[in-house]
Amino acid sequence: MQMKGTTLRKTGLPFALAAALLSVFATPAMAADPVPFVAGPVFTTFGAVAKVDSDMPIPANATFKVVFDVNTAGEPGAVNRTFDSAARFINMHVAAGVPERNIHVVVVVHGTASGDLVQDGVYAAAHQGKPNPNAAAIAALIAHGVDFYLCGQSAARYGIARKDLLPGVKVALSAMTVHALLQQQGYAELP
Repeated sequence: MQMKGTTLRKTGLPFALAAALLSVFATPAMAADPVPFVAGPVFTTFGAVAKVDSDMPIPANATFKVVFDVNTAGEPGAVNRTFDSAARFINMHVAAGVPERNIHVVVVVHGTASGDLVQDGVYAAAHQGKPNPNAAAIAALIAHGVDFYLCGQSAARYGIARKDLLPGVKVALSAMTVHALLQQQGYAELP
């Protein structure tokens, strides 16, 4: 049978593989309604989480030291997805019983994402007069101990001065420098 330039055979690996994949994706578990995402206990306006019955228990004394790397600007009018992920990381672990004081998060920003760290006036100049949709999320994350580092090399590349940055955002020599130093301190980089 010929379909849009692709030959499908009734026998052989392509048909068997297609049948196997179809059976996997047609299981009742895949057809069930998705678990709803709800506001977390720390950040209620972003970083929504789903309750999960996990097979990996989190030890009562668990401490997390994680770093998120952000190099792509967020969608216009929305909080950068990685900033949202940092909030979700905190929300889901606090909801699972980890004390917030045991969760240490650093967000390292470089590349086109650098523009997501600037004050409204600077952001508006590049985005048709619109305010920075990340400002409130960054302020909330910083208020809960999250460190934001802007790569100094990216700042230089994009002409971002310290005075352009949102309150609390720090500048590092480079994103690579922050990652190397944090790795020495036991931080894990999350994908």
